[in-house]
Amino acid sequence: MGERDEPGTIGRRVQQLRVERGLTQKQLAEPVYTPAYVSTLEAGRVRPSDEALRHLADRLGVAFDELATGRSARLVTELHLRLTEAQRTLAVGEAEAAVEQYAGLLAEAEAHGLAEEQAAALLGLGECALETGELVEGRQYFERAEARLAEAPLPARVPALRGRAVAHYLAGELRYAVYLLESAIDELNRGGLHDPDALLLLYASAIGPYMDMGAHARAAQAAEFALALAPQSGDPALVARMHRSVARTLLAEGRLAEADASLAKAAELYRGLHLRTELANCHWMRGYVYAQNGELARAEQELREALEMLSAKRASLYSSQVTVELADVLHRRGSSQEAAALLEDVLGGLSPERGAVHAAAAHRLLGIIAEDARRAEQAEEHYVRAMSLLERAGAAGDLADLCRLLGDLLRRTGRVEAALDAYRTGLGHRTAPGTTTLGPAPAQPPV
Repeated sequence: MGERDEPGTIGRRVQQLRVERGLTQKQLAEPVYTPAYVSTLEAGRVRPSDEALRHLADRLGVAFDELATGRSARLVTELHLRLTEAQRTLAVGEAEAAVEQYAGLLAEAEAHGLAEEQAAALLGLGECALETGELVEGRQYFERAEARLAEAPLPARVPALRGRAVAHYLAGELRYAVYLLESAIDELNRGGLHDPDALLLLYASAIGPYMDMGAHARAAQAAEFALALAPQSGDPALVARMHRSVARTLLAEGRLAEADASLAKAAELYRGLHLRTELANCHWMRGYVYAQNGELARAEQELREALEMLSAKRASLYSSQVTVELADVLHRRGSSQEAAALLEDVLGGLSPERGAVHAAAAHRLLGIIAEDARRAEQAEEHYVRAMSLLERAGAAGDLADLCRLLGDLLRRTGRVEAALDAYRTGLGHRTAPGTTTLGPAPAQPPV
């Protein structure tokens, strides 16, 4: 038997509905049960079976769930409709409006004790917080969503788990973010829980932290898996809108189960729209690979496509790393002025608590551009600020590279002792390229 209220609560509900409909206990019981059974049930002295509740619900003209839990099936369906509306609002980049919608839904779901709907609203609030850069609040929303889904299978918990990992990543806690993502990937693949949407979310979300930790080979592999898992749809926004319209019609006709099915399809499509952020990471990864191979024109094309996939209204935390990579390509193609403008814009939306690694990458490249322009003092200032940010985030591979850049600059300006100190510091942070200390890579999905 599924979740239901206590016998006394159910009994009082049956009695109230029977009296409202003007039925006697005999009329309610016939032809399967006796008036004495109904009397005992209404007194709360017996726990009714599912069969008994279905009979009573049919005689009373209500849904089984409403009789067993007191929750109106229409109420639940209407909540689902509002959830898809909130998902649409967030998918088009209107995070502040979506917050209001999700907050109202959460309060209503809590009032009616609807755990799954609470989790969906909390997940939405967490995504809104990531959009607006409120990382601590976002992580707390995701943790609460996971708690509501504690008994659910792992694929159902993946969006909340992934959200928590992204919040840690954007706060500069790279290793812990990777630990969360890799653990979930392994549990899904090794446990036979091959859910394509869940795996796509996890693999694509791992690309950023892998790159920041210097695990470029692992990042490329994650991008390959994510792109292979990406769902194919012509115009998901249009199809989702159609499902929402159909659901409204079905709801008006009282066809609640069919309305719920239509809303579930719409919700899945809106989640797909939000995956544009994750797929943008994959295009960014391709751009990075092209840049490493010296194919700068193709790299620029991929990176611009990645930025275009990110909504213009998204917070800079999502797009900053792609912007830094694009600026690097532009600098290498001789457009240093455009690159510097992009980097200054990125730094305006970052702080040590929000995107430390991205800010450090921007300062590093600005330092290189300043060196090329023979502005040694300005270059040194950017390198030092980048080092401070990377030390906070624990990005050892990037720190080693930065110490080399600073050491070379100091040596060229005649400050040999300071240069040696910088080189020694870099050697202390040196790691093998393309590796981490996290152990073997996650298991491969059956693509």
